[in-house]
Amino acid sequence: MDSPAGRIILVPTPIGNLADITLRAIEILKSADRIACEDTRHSGLLLAHHGISGKPLVSLHEHNEARKAPEIIAAVKAGETIAVISDAGMPGISDPGYRLVQACIEADVPLEVLPGPSAVITALIGSGFPCHAFRFGGFLSVKSGKRRSAMTAALASGETGIFFESPHRILSTLEILAEIDPGARTCVARELTKKFETYHRGTAAELFEYFKAHPAKGEIVLLLHAADS
Repeated sequence: MDSPAGRIILVPTPIGNLADITLRAIEILKSADRIACEDTRHSGLLLAHHGISGKPLVSLHEHNEARKAPEIIAAVKAGETIAVISDAGMPGISDPGYRLVQACIEADVPLEVLPGPSAVITALIGSGFPCHAFRFGGFLSVKSGKRRSAMTAALASGETGIFFESPHRILSTLEILAEIDPGARTCVARELTKKFETYHRGTAAELFEYFKAHPAKGEIVLLLHAADS
């Protein structure tokens, strides 16, 4: 007798505008036996917006992913289809999902990944910087020395460097970048796909001066590229 046909499906969700979700993603979320969410309260708002109700939700975040993965794998082996979403964007990209994917591969459990919204790609194209080769460094460290090292390496690579940064640290980060290379091509992409989305482009020195006078708010993607490449 064949075993139940369960599977895990990673479903990207909007990074800001709730309309930025594919028809396939909505179909999967409606048909899944349950949905694993980074924050069930946050995801509940998205699901309600798209008319998805009464669906069992399970919490899956960075602090419990390793512990929850075996439970989810067991449910899939029993025949459940489980959709996995993070608070925004693609699960696994600076969000929970990596450990679960590894567990799926090790347990030979069916796994699908849907395409969809990504702050990394959205910011890269909107920056106007070279996009044939780029490096994503995730969230910059809270430690200034590590931030300096990460940005120095990105500039030296000749590729477009992409990082997530807190609005509380972006001024300090831009100051460090301006010290490394004041002429570095720099873009601060803020609140992507939301009502107050902005792209600020210029040199590192110019953007440092701008944000000294205009404190940043909201979610930020920082992009940089060496001026002479």
